[in-house]
Amino acid sequence: MKWIFLPLAVSFGTAVCNGTDVNDKKAGSTADSATQQEIVVQDSILKTDSIVVDDQAAPIDTSAYNKKMQWMANGDSSGRWPAKGPYPLKGALLPFNRIIAYYGNLYSTRMGILGELPKKQMLDKLRGEVSKWEKADPETPAIPALHYIAVTAQGEPGSDGKYRLRMPFKQIDTVVSWAKEIKALTFIDVQVGLSSLEEELPRFEKYFKLPNFHLGIDPEFSMKGGQKPGSVIGSFNADDINYAIDLLAKIVRDNKLPPKILVVHRFTSDMVANYKAIKKVPEVQVVIDMDGWGGKELKAGTWKRFIYEQPVQFAGFKIFYKNDLKNGSKGIYTPSELVKFKPIPLYIQYQ
Repeated sequence: MKWIFLPLAVSFGTAVCNGTDVNDKKAGSTADSATQQEIVVQDSILKTDSIVVDDQAAPIDTSAYNKKMQWMANGDSSGRWPAKGPYPLKGALLPFNRIIAYYGNLYSTRMGILGELPKKQMLDKLRGEVSKWEKADPETPAIPALHYIAVTAQGEPGSDGKYRLRMPFKQIDTVVSWAKEIKALTFIDVQVGLSSLEEELPRFEKYFKLPNFHLGIDPEFSMKGGQKPGSVIGSFNADDINYAIDLLAKIVRDNKLPPKILVVHRFTSDMVANYKAIKKVPEVQVVIDMDGWGGKELKAGTWKRFIYEQPVQFAGFKIFYKNDLKNGSKGIYTPSELVKFKPIPLYIQYQ
């Protein structure tokens, strides 16, 4: 049996995941030549010092937090933003910083910019995007991040019938080491297929214990009706998301860590059910990431319906270097345009 990265898409303005053949035990032999470099196990990563991007010794400045949250609301008068919630624990990254993330998988040149380009070229390009954001919003520090797809939805069931493929830990070790080189954060993304967050997330606990290691979850490929990923758009409900929040919160408390960031991708109403019941806790900062692709008008409409009108805590925006230029597009959104949104996005992902 061979696992295959199959193109997964729906019919309108949405992310497309493509890739090459990969086997969980022999993945290294099928890696794209563009990224077959430096994929090595680095056990020392879990034992060495981590990059601290905020002063974890200082308590949260509630006055500064309130001011920055009001700034993030960008003059919204509807009462939706800023979303109400508890103050975060000390060391919180949001709303004091903006995260600029490159997304993808090292075994595919077609799943995102992380994997499409050789390491040095990719990191240099990411630095360039960070610089653009610093110029567009000099009052908000921009932190680079590498957002790696650690569990990928599949077009074939696999031996356990779960329609998902787990990447080897050595890939995560490599991404963590690359992130350290540029003082970046690391995120993993999880596409459960017919599996569940309860089955997938505990495997990564040793990584979540790293202060600068965070999580993304993708409802698009959570197939609660048993369908093949890509045949319909999947979903998470508040209980699913709250499981991830509870897991991260416990790790934060037990290990005296700064808050974790949880990114939840979204571009339709049904992808996130019962959003009002999503927990808000001091240990976890929740970002709802507008994940649809298309022209500016389409993306602005998706933002309004599923981010602005349904606030959770923080907002993210995804840029597709290629797909956002399809179908007569007028170009991709620039940092100077996105800082005018309500709310102002504080997590930016490039694919």
